[in-house]
Amino acid sequence: MKISQHIRNLRRKMRNLLQSSGVGVSLAYGVYRLICGTLRYTEHREHIKEQDEIALARKNGEIRESKPVIFCVWHDEIFPLMKVRGELDLACIVSPSKDGAILENLLHRGGVRTVKGSSRRDGLKALLMGARMMQQEGVHICITPDGPMGPRHKVKDGIFLLAKKGEARIVPMRVVMHNAIRFSSWDRFQIPLPFSRVEAHFAPGFFVTEELTEENLQVYRDKLESEMEKLAPSQE
Repeated sequence: MKISQHIRNLRRKMRNLLQSSGVGVSLAYGVYRLICGTLRYTEHREHIKEQDEIALARKNGEIRESKPVIFCVWHDEIFPLMKVRGELDLACIVSPSKDGAILENLLHRGGVRTVKGSSRRDGLKALLMGARMMQQEGVHICITPDGPMGPRHKVKDGIFLLAKKGEARIVPMRVVMHNAIRFSSWDRFQIPLPFSRVEAHFAPGFFVTEELTEENLQVYRDKLESEMEKLAPSQE
């Protein structure tokens, strides 16, 4: 049997375990934390310094007005994000699918909120809920603009509606894994090997100020994809 077939069989068994058992979720989260605990992180957070300072102040009981941002990261780079989150109050938009339910459980274990929705199901509802959370609760949103099914590293339009409704800054980010396993999925999902180096890069970002016409959306798509590429050129 080919190695790729073994990997597919293992992924199927893991998915079935996680869907059917709370113990499976606990085990998976424990393994996840164990792997992330070995990684050597370098984080370039100068462009989100204000958000970090406000998050720390809130943790210490100080009431400070938050300025929510939307973190934009490619779908294949999300694995090490729990550690990169730091003290930020974060919510992720997850797909209302079986795999999305698994991810939701894992995120909740790590203290990350979730909003259900995707470009295929309940997308508008999720975006409006996310915008409301940012405005009313000061929560930051993390979104994968090429998810849930691609095309890989091609931005969809939902992030711009979310930014405009939530009056939030879009902050492109890249998570570079220097030694990782790449799967043969549509996004070429990456899992870093234990004890390898991980770099997190954040761009200054931008606000969505124009009306969301098709012409303006194309400008925003090109701008975001360009900023993501400049942060960390794609490693094919």
